[in-house]
Amino acid sequence: MTAVAVEARPIAPAPRWLYIVSGVLWLIVSLVLLSFDTTGAAAIGFVVAFVLVFAGVEEIAMVFVAPSWKWLHGAIGVIFLLGGISALFEPLQTFGILALLVGWYLVIKGAFDMARAIAFRGLLPLWGLGLAVGILEIALGIWAIGYPGRSAWLLLLWAGVGALFRSIGDFVAAFTQGGS
Repeated sequence: MTAVAVEARPIAPAPRWLYIVSGVLWLIVSLVLLSFDTTGAAAIGFVVAFVLVFAGVEEIAMVFVAPSWKWLHGAIGVIFLLGGISALFEPLQTFGILALLVGWYLVIKGAFDMARAIAFRGLLPLWGLGLAVGILEIALGIWAIGYPGRSAWLLLLWAGVGALFRSIGDFVAAFTQGGS
């Protein structure tokens, strides 16, 4: 058998300005989400719709600058856009479904985190921490599923903190990559 040498090509990063603009916009989205209370279900449905539309536009923009997997960025962008447009037409329905999905997401993610921690306990020095996080995610998810008001609160917190982390990640990428 002969070994085939594969040449590793460096991946060109996206332009720095794109990360900065994206980081600023995600920061604004996170501040808006974290300033809402859970009493305005329709308002939350509209905010989620605009977040989905914004994420869809961003993913479609990534089709033009991503070094690879352009088709995946395009597909995700179209899915986000369709979800955002449908959420604009039914904001109350969007709110109710998303609130429950947050609870179920936490249950499923917690189960996977627990399984990963147990499966890699010989490789991960802090596998017990991963196991504890998985257990807490499952408990939090079950707690949220039990009452829609708690799910709504978690939805806002999760979306706001997620947008904040996305903003931080974009700023870190802007200033650590060698882009222009």
